[in-house]
Amino acid sequence: MKKAEPDKKNSGPRPAATPPAPADVPVVAELTPEQIEELKTRAAKADEYWDRLLRTAADFENYKKRAARERIEVAQSTAAALLQKLLPVLDHFEMAQTAAQTTSAPQSNLESLQAGIAMIQQQLKGVLAEAGLEEIDAAGKPFDPMLHEAVSQMETNDVPEGHVIQQIRKGYKLRDRLLRPAAVVVAKKPASPPAA
Repeated sequence: MKKAEPDKKNSGPRPAATPPAPADVPVVAELTPEQIEELKTRAAKADEYWDRLLRTAADFENYKKRAARERIEVAQSTAAALLQKLLPVLDHFEMAQTAAQTTSAPQSNLESLQAGIAMIQQQLKGVLAEAGLEEIDAAGKPFDPMLHEAVSQMETNDVPEGHVIQQIRKGYKLRDRLLRPAAVVVAKKPASPPAA
């Protein structure tokens, strides 16, 4: 019996079939010279816009760095100006301390020392007020939780309920900003005695 011989013409490797193009991939058609020119123009504009974007981003980064540096410089110059105004106060405190250590007539020098310290205190308050510091005077005023910190309550009939009886520590504001609330004692009505 004769075996069937394979067909030698078809025995070689078969060419791979080209897969069909997916539906979402457009088939590229020949472009006209006008379309090519339009694409080149659009590409040039895109490059120009990209360069502008990069320059703008770099300018903005430089601006942020410059603004931060200027804020630091302003803060430092403001602090330096305040400290220059405080230096004479420090000098006067040192002179008062030296005068207190070298007193020969205790009573007369004590009075002059007290007067000198009061003058230094006024000078310091003036410098701080010029810088925008404002004392919060709470005594006798209604309790304000935005300006006062109640450390205790005291029963009394002398002061209306909810008013400050005593200011324990002064509070301060820098213009409209609270730096430290005033520590206060607030009045409350006395508890009524129990019925007999």
